[in-house]
Amino acid sequence: MPDCQEAVYSNDYYDFIASKEYMEDVPPGDYCVQDLDEDFVAVYYQMEGESGKLKAGEFSYGVIPKCFGLLNNVALGESGILKVRDQPNLALTGQGVLLGFIDTDFDYTNPLFCNTDGTTRVERIWNQEDRSGMPPKGFLYGTEYTRDQINEELMANRDAMTAKIPYADGHGTFLVALAAGSEDFGNQFSGAAPNCDIAFVQLKRAKQYLKDFYFIPDETPVFQENDIMAGVRYLNMLAAQLRKPLSICIALGTNMGNRGGASPLANTLNEISNRRQRCVSVACGNEADKRHHFLGGIRGQNAQEQVEISVSEGVEGFIAEMWAMAPELYEVTVISPTGERFRALPTSPGSHTEYRFLFEGTFVTVDYLLTGAANRNELIYIRFEKPISGVWVVNVSVRNFADGIYHVWLPMTDMITGEVIFIRSNPDTTLTVPSDAEAPITVAGYNAVDGSIYFESGRGYTATNMIKPDIAAPAVDVYGPVGEGKFETRSGTSVAAAITAGAGALMLEWTGVQRNDISVTTANIKNYFIRGAVRDDSREYPNREWGDCGNIVSS
Repeated sequence: MPDCQEAVYSNDYYDFIASKEYMEDVPPGDYCVQDLDEDFVAVYYQMEGESGKLKAGEFSYGVIPKCFGLLNNVALGESGILKVRDQPNLALTGQGVLLGFIDTDFDYTNPLFCNTDGTTRVERIWNQEDRSGMPPKGFLYGTEYTRDQINEELMANRDAMTAKIPYADGHGTFLVALAAGSEDFGNQFSGAAPNCDIAFVQLKRAKQYLKDFYFIPDETPVFQENDIMAGVRYLNMLAAQLRKPLSICIALGTNMGNRGGASPLANTLNEISNRRQRCVSVACGNEADKRHHFLGGIRGQNAQEQVEISVSEGVEGFIAEMWAMAPELYEVTVISPTGERFRALPTSPGSHTEYRFLFEGTFVTVDYLLTGAANRNELIYIRFEKPISGVWVVNVSVRNFADGIYHVWLPMTDMITGEVIFIRSNPDTTLTVPSDAEAPITVAGYNAVDGSIYFESGRGYTATNMIKPDIAAPAVDVYGPVGEGKFETRSGTSVAAAITAGAGALMLEWTGVQRNDISVTTANIKNYFIRGAVRDDSREYPNREWGDCGNIVSS
């Protein structure tokens, strides 16, 4: 049997996400398994043949973990949180609630995360990259740090500890502070829930073979779907152990997936959201203005449509995902900037074709897949390796016509070298996965100064016409700490999700800790927020930018 902790970290092991139902029929073998939720496990399987390579068409789309990136690019008063905290009959501060984060670096030595006596408010840290200590119970990897261990080190040598913390860009520290930071009168700062307890999962970076497969630049920090799912499971188990309500902030996203809320991570977030005394807030991403979404509309059985993709110099490769809802079926022909054509004929569901363009040297693979346990929607997965610059055309023709609607998505900006955009892009349905999950609170961003929508904020609805986002929160030039005692302003829907997670913690204090509604779930809290939100009389609701309501203001 393999060393399972080594398998988690080694680039010589594939990471797969498999259903538990499927694993029941798989005999024990030379692989390791990590529980992720009620339905899925991560399987670590040693590669065969050329080490470190994942080939298109070798494994099915659903089992390969997707890579997720950061969604980062005044607030409390505008959101109404201070009204709740200052109301004498409420005086909510998050006391007795656990606020959980799954992110990158976290400066837990910052006084914003300490009590007035200098002890920590951090209940646990699970550092998935740290192999120096014991992992949490039920997990194969990383090191868990308890409140007692953190206090011991804080009291022993705070300065030495601070010097060792990998700050990166301070993304995790910033979000934790917005949601859960203590009051800092000198810097005129306070988090939404300044007296809550904190739990933090520091994600390990994605394996190199996955970054290579998705053409993600080495310098871009990205994280695997299975590790995020494990983080959600960890936070839920910890809250159950401590018997505390739990508010979770998810400020990660990807353009990989069909925006139908059916990814394994979306499944995990739905399951946790539907539990009592749980609140999950998810950022909807910053893709509205990035020209990475194409909305197709073929008008009849024999019609065709051209999808034009502009590729700049220096692009190593990219993936275009074309999704169509059942029973629609399509086929594609790829046309290079010089006019060379490759017609990828789908011989059967799951067929894989590949072609090397003679004059360009570009290698293109096309996979036709039917995905989804219920509907069997079509995914045409087109992978371009070393594309020359210019306009590439994907000619789309229909094989089985229903309404002619399909979507194509390109990778998020940081997950690609150079620029790849649609000539005729569409800003709608640009919310990132997993913000398409049904049960969590999907948070858009707006500018608290002038009340306008944040122009980058991902738009709905989902591909299945589910109303998303749900609410909007401040996301532009929000003030907060980034480590080493520094404060700055940042923008992005990750900021909006953090503020909403803090508001969720206040609601959990009122419903759970104060015993006003112990059966509350994320859906109930979402409805409280929607009912209490401020709406602009000049807009119709729901809409694709603001969702089911206007900006979040607790009433």
